[in-house]
Amino acid sequence: MLPFANDYSRGAHPKVLQALVDTNLDAQPGYGVDQYSLQAAEKIKAEAQCPDADVFFIAGGTQTNAVVISNLLDGDEGVLAADSGHVNFHEAGSIEYTGHKVLTIPQRNGKLTAEAVQDYLDDWQADENHGQMVAPGVVYISHPTELGTLYSKRELADLAAVCQTNHLPLFMDGARLGYGLMSPASDLTLADVAKYCDVFYIGGTKVGALCGEAVVFTKRNTPKRFSTKIKRQGAMLAKGRLLGVQFDALFTNGLYFDISQHAIDLAMTLKQTLHDKGYTFLVDSPTNQQFVVVTNEQYDQLKQHIELSFWEKVDEQHTAIRFVTSWSTTETEVQQLISYL
Repeated sequence: MLPFANDYSRGAHPKVLQALVDTNLDAQPGYGVDQYSLQAAEKIKAEAQCPDADVFFIAGGTQTNAVVISNLLDGDEGVLAADSGHVNFHEAGSIEYTGHKVLTIPQRNGKLTAEAVQDYLDDWQADENHGQMVAPGVVYISHPTELGTLYSKRELADLAAVCQTNHLPLFMDGARLGYGLMSPASDLTLADVAKYCDVFYIGGTKVGALCGEAVVFTKRNTPKRFSTKIKRQGAMLAKGRLLGVQFDALFTNGLYFDISQHAIDLAMTLKQTLHDKGYTFLVDSPTNQQFVVVTNEQYDQLKQHIELSFWEKVDEQHTAIRFVTSWSTTETEVQQLISYL
């Protein structure tokens, strides 16, 4: 079976795995205060041009979203997100499990707009019953979005301005951040993300690591005793060095960005070839996720040879499926995939 279902079905990039082997017998303190975690944090701060940032390493993306969001919110607050947002659909109610509501806004091409957020806030404030309603306390976005679309620098700056005016932190889910930054359609840098977001995370699980995400608080706004809160919510590894070593490797000699560029290049090859063959796409994604519309019969046939993701039924005769490239995808695999289409 050709592996195109996601970008985490294989292990780790060889350089990341080798770093774990090379440091295996080096005894280090636990819980994220080892030298590798500290080194990785400094490299991330340098790459983000944010020397005053605080960096924390958490085992996985769902834990990261739940820990960050729940500790930014007061007890009567919820998180604003696009109705297509990952925290609304694909995290098994993890936000709600912490006692907070996901407050949804209709997505526009997978994104939240500054105008839509401001309209929501104005409507909430104007509602004479808002004292009995969950208050918006955080704005959540992901880059790339759940549909593989991207925020422009202007869009992110406008969102940040609305959040700042309304005293709401802007949180970016960066599970696939590398792919967004390296897309040919992107005008954002990691420094831009750090400039406009109050907190974001850099995904490792989907970008070449065995596991792990790096949370970055950018405005001296880290919740009090945040490490303790990570531990309390079961998201901290005793062997924190496992995450530190991986991110230290990813942020050495540009590996994180090279991995992302590799996946993007192959995804663009796939996209262009399928476009030339006459296929239509659910959305115009410039990232490593490609959403292709096929007939139901094609879908049934493709599943026999390719690991892929069902996305949605387009109509009675057609299905949208997702193909995803990663660090481990090869040109040969892409050409084999194309041959089935």
